[in-house]
Amino acid sequence: MTSQRHTDDALLDAARDCVVEVGVRRTTLTDVAKRAGVSRMTLYRRFPDINSLVRTLMTREFTTLLHSTIDPAATGTARDRLVHHSVAAIRLLTRNPLLRRVLDLDADLMLPYLVERLGSTQLLVEQFLITQLEAGHQDGSIRQGDPKTQARLILLTTQSLVLSHRPATTDLDFDTLLDELTLYLNAALT
Repeated sequence: MTSQRHTDDALLDAARDCVVEVGVRRTTLTDVAKRAGVSRMTLYRRFPDINSLVRTLMTREFTTLLHSTIDPAATGTARDRLVHHSVAAIRLLTRNPLLRRVLDLDADLMLPYLVERLGSTQLLVEQFLITQLEAGHQDGSIRQGDPKTQARLILLTTQSLVLSHRPATTDLDFDTLLDELTLYLNAALT
């Protein structure tokens, strides 16, 4: 299992490098295999097409990034932690080279996750939010409400800043927007 995980990581690392360099549409399985130093058949056995490879890559990258924003030693109320982690995640996602390249060159690939279904990373974020909301209900820092509904609204609100980073910052400072988001989330949850 360790060698399979290592191989998967090497393949995904190579895919990330290709996508960051040329975008999703110009990345081929042949390019990824060559960059990873494996045969095309090795790559095809694990990922039958570029779409499955890129989906797996994005899930891995963004899940890792989101986990990195969670500080188990964080203090304050559940609301404080939820708001802090949400803003930290937005900051990291908007700076992520993979996401930036996808949004710059292949933004339409994100459309299904905006209008058709939630992806695995979105569901992961939503579960984190539900847990934090329930903790906030318990400690009294977050007003009572259905945690799933509250989490969905926070998810949709915060992801809009990630996906609309460029138009959001054409005439406004991003840090100022994040400061306003902090106030907005605190007020909405109190």
